Amino acid sequence: MAETLKLTPSAAKRVALIAQKQKAPAILRLSVEGGGCSGFQYKFDLANAPDNDDSVSETDGVKLVVDPVSLDLVGGSVVDFVESLGGAAFKVENPNAAAGCGCGSSFGI
Repeated sequence: MAETLKLTPSAAKRVALIAQKQKAPAILRLSVEGGGCSGFQYKFDLANAPDNDDSVSETDGVKLVVDPVSLDLVGGSVVDFVESLGGAAFKVENPNAAAGCGCGSSFGI
């Protein structure tokens, strides 16, 4: 079984704020899709509830859910929320990624 993911307190706070504005549960779904400039790209969505086969981790009352196929590619990652001059975004620190790109939203294995 792959390692679970972790959500930083900064990311949890941001998810809670977005969920509150959208009157949705504080559940962030991370998935991986083919594409992007390095082969795979990260996708973030709010979820209503975890699916039965999802891996679930929780930080400060906010859940991070990942499907089994995506978990194989992102297991052990940390999801953070960073604000900089270039903007604000969720960032995945993925120990499985052998290559990345400048935008930080895609990776290669």
